[in-house]
Amino acid sequence: MENKVSATLSAEAQNNIAAAINTIKENLPNLINLTPDERQVCAKLGDKSLSFVGKALEYARQNPAVVPPYIDVNEFERDLNLYVQLTKLLYPLHQLVEKLDDTTMQTGSEAYSAALLFYNAVKGAARAGVPGVKNIVDDLQTRFPGRKNKNADVTSPSGN
Repeated sequence: MENKVSATLSAEAQNNIAAAINTIKENLPNLINLTPDERQVCAKLGDKSLSFVGKALEYARQNPAVVPPYIDVNEFERDLNLYVQLTKLLYPLHQLVEKLDDTTMQTGSEAYSAALLFYNAVKGAARAGVPGVKNIVDDLQTRFPGRKNKNADVTSPSGN
């Protein structure tokens, strides 16, 4: 079994990370959550559209006579500026979250694989009659409900 990740996270590091996350949250007080429906109907601004939006803003500033009264150009500019600022923050955060997710997945896989190896070893020990391991097998096998021991029917008192 290959172990790709072997590390610990000290309590101090965990506290520092939690404090850093709180600092980020405190400095981004206007973040919102959208519902899935809101996300679906929301106009998406990406790299290709960013140039269009920037040009439209510049034209709106230069030609106020043709700006509809329901468009607040100052708010338009604030929205675009915040989009650009938040996007610059998102790139390194996306990379960090991907690494966190991958590392969490790998360490979880390694721990689960080790648990399965141990479980199978304990089942073998129980079959071999090693004293004191039946309770371990009984406790661990509750993780796999619906799977009956192949030998259970053969050794059952009813003879089925």
